[in-house]
Amino acid sequence: MEMVEQIKKLQEEKDVVILAHYYVDGAVQEIADYVGDSYYLSKVATQVKQKNILFCGVSFMGESAKILNPEKTVVMADETADCPMAHMVTVEQIAEVRAQYEDLAVVCYVNSTAEIKAVSDVCVTSSNAVRVVKNLKEKNIFFVPDENLGRYVAEKLPEKHFIFHDGFCHVHKSIKAENLKAAKNVYPDALVLTHPECTADVIALSDFVGSTSEIIDFATKSDAEKFIICTEMGVFFELSQKNPKKKFYSVGHRQFCPNMKKVTLEKVLQALETMEPVMELPEDVRVNAEKPLSRMLELAK
Repeated sequence: MEMVEQIKKLQEEKDVVILAHYYVDGAVQEIADYVGDSYYLSKVATQVKQKNILFCGVSFMGESAKILNPEKTVVMADETADCPMAHMVTVEQIAEVRAQYEDLAVVCYVNSTAEIKAVSDVCVTSSNAVRVVKNLKEKNIFFVPDENLGRYVAEKLPEKHFIFHDGFCHVHKSIKAENLKAAKNVYPDALVLTHPECTADVIALSDFVGSTSEIIDFATKSDAEKFIICTEMGVFFELSQKNPKKKFYSVGHRQFCPNMKKVTLEKVLQALETMEPVMELPEDVRVNAEKPLSRMLELAK
């Protein structure tokens, strides 16, 4: 309790808002001012009165907050917390595909570095990807970096021609169809709620597919009592907070992002004491990366 009080005291003294992703430890989510998925948090950052943001998540999320809030100081709770998928595509690979196709839009999942956003045409989140791509005039879509989300979007939009990249989220890819079938046998009356970063065979076995926040909303509004959750287990904290009488089950023990779990209360306190590490971006990268994020907001309306 003493640590939580110290955090709250420093927050007030230093004019800091704490933003936490659904996948970080429950104790960190509990003390955060706002909890959500990556783009929601970046958007919230533009609306809060505090001059300083403490981001509890992985590095691309802190970058997005900085891209959209250049005048604010963005401090990361742990600068080593990173997303492997965000680094699975290069600027050179995007240039190669641009050279091969006319009438092409490079569609970049927000789970990517600022450098990749800066050379993309539009960004998407898992909740608005179908809507945004549908509204693009281009026929050819190079979807980076996540192949599974790209294939999920492509199935919904047969009128477009997709070029896929081979990036993936190791947490969602580790959720296997055979393990899900086994879980369904154990909990036959449970609904399966799945993130579209999962593979197609897992999606095919699901009752609902959506972003982290959409999974939480679905479970909260549903009359069902039991759910098998196919995404990172950090989301169980919010699911249980909103639905104390419902039961949530994982598919297996591997639904765990070690990078997200680097963010602890101790590190939050340390970051508030030192106001470091600060997220910095070269201004040209920041300006170019802001364009596809802004375009996403327009096309997702």
